[in-house]
Amino acid sequence: MEKVNGDETIKVIVATDCGSTTTKAILIEYVESEGCYRQTFRGEAPTTVEAPFEDVTKGVLNSIQELEELSGRNIIDPSKDTDLVKAPFIFGSNSGKGVDAYISTSSAGGGLQMMVAGVVLTMTGESAQRAALGAGAIVMDVLASNDKRLPHERIDRIRKLRPDMILLSGGIDGGTVSHVVEMSELLASADPKPRLGHSYQLPVIYAGNKDARDKVTGVLGEKTALTVTENIRPTLERENLFPARQKIQDLFEEHVMAQAPGYDKLLKWVNAPVMPTPAAMGLIIQTIAKRQDMNVIGVDIGGATTDVFSDFKVEDQRVFNRSVSANLGMSYSVSNVMAEAEFENVMRWIPFDMEEEDLRNRIKNKMIRPTTIPQMLEELVFEHALAREALRMAFDQHKSLAVGLKGVQQERSISDAFSQDASGDTLIRMLSLDLLVGSGGVVSHAPRRNQSMLMLLDAFQPEAFTVLAVDSIFMMPHLGVLSTVHERAAQEVFNRDCMIYLGSAICPVGEARPGDKCITYKITFPDGRIEEAEMPFGELKLFPLPVGEEADVEIHPSRHFDVGQGKGRMVREKAHGGVVGIVLDTRGRPLAIPKDRKSQMEAILKWIRAMDAYPDLSNIQRGHIEVQ
Repeated sequence: MEKVNGDETIKVIVATDCGSTTTKAILIEYVESEGCYRQTFRGEAPTTVEAPFEDVTKGVLNSIQELEELSGRNIIDPSKDTDLVKAPFIFGSNSGKGVDAYISTSSAGGGLQMMVAGVVLTMTGESAQRAALGAGAIVMDVLASNDKRLPHERIDRIRKLRPDMILLSGGIDGGTVSHVVEMSELLASADPKPRLGHSYQLPVIYAGNKDARDKVTGVLGEKTALTVTENIRPTLERENLFPARQKIQDLFEEHVMAQAPGYDKLLKWVNAPVMPTPAAMGLIIQTIAKRQDMNVIGVDIGGATTDVFSDFKVEDQRVFNRSVSANLGMSYSVSNVMAEAEFENVMRWIPFDMEEEDLRNRIKNKMIRPTTIPQMLEELVFEHALAREALRMAFDQHKSLAVGLKGVQQERSISDAFSQDASGDTLIRMLSLDLLVGSGGVVSHAPRRNQSMLMLLDAFQPEAFTVLAVDSIFMMPHLGVLSTVHERAAQEVFNRDCMIYLGSAICPVGEARPGDKCITYKITFPDGRIEEAEMPFGELKLFPLPVGEEADVEIHPSRHFDVGQGKGRMVREKAHGGVVGIVLDTRGRPLAIPKDRKSQMEAILKWIRAMDAYPDLSNIQRGHIEVQ
């Protein structure tokens, strides 16, 4: 792997993402006439990590060959043997030929699956979980001394799950060593075997009390591939997650991916380390938040899981968090969404009645035929209702994980430390959120962008002034790994080609009765046109404003509502346009949805019409209206 850096000699870049079912390739070029980097072409092919091919590079080359056909650029050197470990690309770009860099991400083979272990579930256990999630892992289970399981139950759990890697933490530096040593002895007793490959030892990272390193090494050094790094919780008041995350990603490439068919070749082809797809997406979220000094939330809703990312400034420090809702998805896991959300919560987004059995049958059909897409308008409405609930529950889980450090600056006894009632306040402050980004098929590829915006509004309930956007073709992971090679190119492609800005949402926080006065607004558009009026509680109002334009917005909330400056205080800000426009949302925070079914349907239908989200649903005849 020949590494490159972000100098101006890099003009043409190929990036691939090896997913569990599809390998996606994009071509990024420096466009002289525009003076910036743009994403120019896209290709895709089935992933080939499984039988009959069992070589991930076959799918990579197939996706890049589609890029060649579409772009007319020669990228693969026909004289090179693709079965060899050397990259088969023409390196050194000129007119119509060659590339300057090749990078890749991967979640093929199920991605990175980990278990984490700590001493106290709500302290070092949660810190270990945050470290693993931030590195792009799916956390299969969290072990802790106080998780209420007997030793043999923990051992049985480790043996059954067979993770790719285990992260062991526990204790602050200088504290007691006995509990973390006991956890290491538990891992040794389980004698865990890796999920992929049988010829190597399971990677275990120890990131706990530095005083226990020698004892932990003595217990695990021979039975596992042990790596020691800095303590993720050196003091109660401080988390140090970065070293552990780096080790996780290094070992992912060195041990886990090396066992998957064909990855030994892929690792030699790339010009930057292959990253887990979620880690790469998290990295671009962090890069954008840092470069533009804004608070960002991103979500990727897939067929089996929903990932939520957040990067907020907390007391002059940027704090990044990622959560994985492994059973909330829109195809393989759609039955779990229904089970966890419950029928009534799904139906509250549907403005017409339907039998519960009929809805459940449709959901089961989606689960067993995961690649199908809605053909009728009512099917689309059902799918979007389920998506709202999946996004809402995934975000609730994220907020419960993205919390301040627990156990800090409190009077605590030993029994308090081991109790599972310890709590920390969430770091997610919606009033200070600047940008909300949606990704994944149901959001990115909704037939109308107005539908995407309404789903994000309903599920995340942004507050005050927030810009909403969607990822156009799921290229955020590509740009995440690109930011490690060429940050300028990643930033320019993100802004110009990746993000489709839906517009701005202005959402007063508070509660009232339907019809009560909520705000008085005045919107001055770039052409000098002015819209001003009172707006009652419980309404949505849409004002078209193109991408790249701004309007001056003045909001006078009633004394029960806050638009960012406190209850009853006037706010004057600029609102950014988008493909949908500016939305005024006076439905309250938390969202006020009527309880009785008749009023519920009337309210949902009114909001759908206000957002121009679907054709007129009042004329639905089951099975006769196709998706527009």
